[in-house]
Amino acid sequence: MLSIPINLNLPRIPRIVTSLPGPRAQAIVQRDRAVTSPSYTRDYPLVVSRGQGCMVEDVDGNVFLDMTAGIAVTATGHAHPEVVKAIQEQSARLLHMSGTDFYYEPMVELAEQLAIRAPFPQPHSDTAFPAKVFFTNSGAESNEGAIKLARYYTKRSLIVAFLGAFHGRTYGAMSLTGSKAVQRANFGPLVPGVTHIPYGTHASLDYLEQQLFTTILPPQEVAAIVVEPIQGEGGYIVPEDGFLQRIREICDRHGILMVVDEVQAGMGRTGRLFAIEHWGVMPDIITTAKGIASGMPLGAILARPELMTWPPGSHATTFGGNPVACAAGIATLRLLESGLMTNATQMGELLQASLTQLHQRFPRISLPRGKGLMVAVDLLDEQGNLDYKLRDRIIQEAFLRGLLLLGCGKAAIRFCPPLVIDSDQIQIALQIISEILSS
Repeated sequence: MLSIPINLNLPRIPRIVTSLPGPRAQAIVQRDRAVTSPSYTRDYPLVVSRGQGCMVEDVDGNVFLDMTAGIAVTATGHAHPEVVKAIQEQSARLLHMSGTDFYYEPMVELAEQLAIRAPFPQPHSDTAFPAKVFFTNSGAESNEGAIKLARYYTKRSLIVAFLGAFHGRTYGAMSLTGSKAVQRANFGPLVPGVTHIPYGTHASLDYLEQQLFTTILPPQEVAAIVVEPIQGEGGYIVPEDGFLQRIREICDRHGILMVVDEVQAGMGRTGRLFAIEHWGVMPDIITTAKGIASGMPLGAILARPELMTWPPGSHATTFGGNPVACAAGIATLRLLESGLMTNATQMGELLQASLTQLHQRFPRISLPRGKGLMVAVDLLDEQGNLDYKLRDRIIQEAFLRGLLLLGCGKAAIRFCPPLVIDSDQIQIALQIISEILSS
């Protein structure tokens, strides 16, 4: 059996040995600029060579503490040995055979594992599952499929989404997205029938019911309300109490499907497998990706079985549910449930407590918000207004000191580290930010 020894032995704290970017990194960045699309967003010139746990090393030997997890993807940490082993063993047996046309056990096994854990009503039969699963390559593809499934099942065309939402950049997903103008500019016309309302407040749902439903948006023609349980790119925004429960009630009253986008919030990041579980709400369709396979390209649509009735050929994908990605997904799920979700809860509480202390010392950092290891703070100017310039300066300076951060929303820094992070690494991250603010 193929076996590649895993012995990176990276330090567990940042180590900067060159100016940044180093000479090898500079050369690779120049090569990249000559051949890759300028649409990629690169916040700073990090050229990664390898990773282990919460640490990554660049091509010049600089080691960074990663609070990004590849945008909330490497849930089990970089190169977790059990995930790597699952990938090695599966790739030695079968790389690809397309689950659209054929069968293989890893795809069935992962579908069973996800379906039995879906926060949907439990079936009456002991042999039935609460969900059916369609595998995809990404979060955007999952959301594209969810649009199609909702329209197919309801025979309705209209969709409600939210300002600040991010669901992807392909045409259907982009039509749901309400995050940044640059993501839509010069790409019209988009998929018709999508109406956006503000996120997270009862006032927004009042507007939906009292204004839109009575004037321009007949509820009997709405197929779905698509919502993130915690808004991701929009700023890691946690909705008001009762907001998600009220969406469920509106959907029930009008025969609308509740589609929950768990692409960034799901797969253990908030301390629950799906973030919607914090509110005890049962959606109709869930989309997921990112952390589902620890870095392998995989996503999924989970739907109540009575909804997923589209016929053969109506929706398919060549690479979705690839056997190697599914093997990684099975290993990931096992690790999440054997301690990483618990760690996400505990380390998230520590992170928020530490950020609260930082806010008390530096009022230009807001109080933290989020759940588990999906946490953000806003950066403020002297008058208390959002200050994206200060946010961007902190992210750049953190990189130079060996800490990887990402922004979100208008002026927020997000903290979405691998779920293997420990208390020492959290304190190191906060110490670096403290030193930056002090300087």
